Amino acid sequence: MSKIPTHIVDEIMQTALVEEVIGDFVQLKRAGSNLKGLSPFTDERTPSFVVSPAKQIFKCFSTGIGGTVVTFLMEKEHFTYPEALRWLADKYGINIPAPREQTKEELEQISEKESLFVINDFANQYFQNNIRKNPEGKAIGLSYFLERGFTQDTIDQFQLGYCLDVSDDFTKAALKKGYKLQYLTKVGLTKQKEDYTFDFYRGRVLFPIHSISGRVLGFGGRTLKKDKKVAKYYNSPESPIYNKSEILYGLYFSKGAIIKYDECLLCEGYTDVISMFQSGVENVVASSGTSLTREQIRLVKRYTKNLTILYDGDAAGIKASFRGIDLILEEGLNVQVVLFPEGEDPDSFAKNHTLSEIKEMISVKKQDFISFKAGVLIDGSENDPIQRSKLIREVVQSVALIPDQITRSVYVQEIAKKFEIDEKTISNELIKLLRARLTKEQQGTRGFQSSEVQTLQKQAIQVGEAKNKQTPTFEYELDLIRLMLLFGTHQISIPSETDEKAATSVIELIYDELVEDDLKFENPLCKMIFEEFECNLKNQILLSTSYFKNLENQKVVSFVSHLQSNDIELSYNWVNKYNIVTKSEGDDLYKSVMNSIYNFKYHKVDEVILNIKSRIKSGATDEDMLELLAEQMSWEKIKKSFSDKLGRIIIK
Repeated sequence: MSKIPTHIVDEIMQTALVEEVIGDFVQLKRAGSNLKGLSPFTDERTPSFVVSPAKQIFKCFSTGIGGTVVTFLMEKEHFTYPEALRWLADKYGINIPAPREQTKEELEQISEKESLFVINDFANQYFQNNIRKNPEGKAIGLSYFLERGFTQDTIDQFQLGYCLDVSDDFTKAALKKGYKLQYLTKVGLTKQKEDYTFDFYRGRVLFPIHSISGRVLGFGGRTLKKDKKVAKYYNSPESPIYNKSEILYGLYFSKGAIIKYDECLLCEGYTDVISMFQSGVENVVASSGTSLTREQIRLVKRYTKNLTILYDGDAAGIKASFRGIDLILEEGLNVQVVLFPEGEDPDSFAKNHTLSEIKEMISVKKQDFISFKAGVLIDGSENDPIQRSKLIREVVQSVALIPDQITRSVYVQEIAKKFEIDEKTISNELIKLLRARLTKEQQGTRGFQSSEVQTLQKQAIQVGEAKNKQTPTFEYELDLIRLMLLFGTHQISIPSETDEKAATSVIELIYDELVEDDLKFENPLCKMIFEEFECNLKNQILLSTSYFKNLENQKVVSFVSHLQSNDIELSYNWVNKYNIVTKSEGDDLYKSVMNSIYNFKYHKVDEVILNIKSRIKSGATDEDMLELLAEQMSWEKIKKSFSDKLGRIIIK
């Protein structure tokens, strides 16, 4: 992939709004001058994910991940750096010069995961072209979609396609293009048996399954044959880019509407979503025929806490869905249920009714999980005391899963009212269940550190390299780099013995002080950033923070964003471990910078002294011993001078 010109990278970074982009993935709420939401990188109940529109950065305080909008896309969608930029350019209508055609050798060098994405994109375009240009594709694939009532705009929007009913039409095209057979089989587009290959979806219409950002993860293929021995649907197998338990069909198209209406409608199949969407009900997704998973529920939770399940009027195995409802409750979502009229499903109902009729039906038929569960379970056994008590206990067990105490209390009142039973009896049963679960959880978590302690440990190393790479002066190198990044271009006055005061920038002051004593950074990341400052300083250029946030190296971007995020939610380590007080350092920047420089020099000298002491202990000769002791005394004087400047008292 050709390199994107620097001026276009700058335009993309200046145009893309971090709050807009991340808002497509995470439900954000205003928190002062920032925005807050649940982390998309981990499971959490209390929002720790912060977006700063002013600084155009984000910070996840649960995982330590932070950076720019590009960092977010690389972390969340596993984009490469160029892909993230191209995605943003496409979103904001910024033109990027077309990349040249890749050679077979270049295609082979692309990572496996990226190759699978590229192949799926190629397949998606190929299958769409079949219903646009191929006679068989038009006569069979396109005709099927039109007969289902889908408009051409809907077909194009959901990128529906068709795989020709020819043994290996697609596979031949893909191999000719230069894609590897092993990757074609890994994503399930091609099947291989002994000495021949064939298209897995031949003769089927295709429903591409998208990630939240629109990348094609896999396909659902429906047969058009009447043969009952042939499976109605084939779906992509699990692969490095596709895990069906973590995907909700249609979420890419519906996430904006879900946030807008603060509600997600969940149905079963691809056509349910498409028909509802076409009718104007756009806050809808599908579990694609799989049992609802915790991961899918957490996907919904990023956008809303209100989930409404749409059941077919004649759906079999509704009792089996109770497990899914319990999972929804356990994740803290509000769950309601709509049972469609007999013989109807979201697909058929949407085709035969207006938007207002659909909305009215959902509103009228919507019921809470207690009424729904009771209606299904009671099933003519209203007068059987044993069955009735069993039903009440099952409903209370579901309520016990709800994390919020107030919500549980409301449901206790509802159960007591519905079943005409004493509220205290329900409360006692609920308390018993909660105690039993708490005991079980405590037994299962013994020996593990609290998440708070683990988070602090991650923060202690996340801004630099791994622990085993941290140097003795790491925290002091870190502080100098921090000052250069946050205040580098600031002009400060240097006190002198005369009345005249020389002015210089923070970058130049730190650079001159370190070069004068020939001091080097040892931490790889700090060294890399310092050398970038040094290189540009020689060309009389003072780099600003924005320069580093636009770099391809995401370690640097994350590092800079971490520093900027400290005034969003000040990290424990900066205050307690590194003794940095950011609130006051800007008041006397010269003093703050010099304090940091002296700290660094003090500990550099200390390193030298420790090395001398080690050599003395290792058994030096008498002559060497005298030289080493003299050298140590000389360094001790230098150390004391720095100590005096820092206002410290050395206790021997």
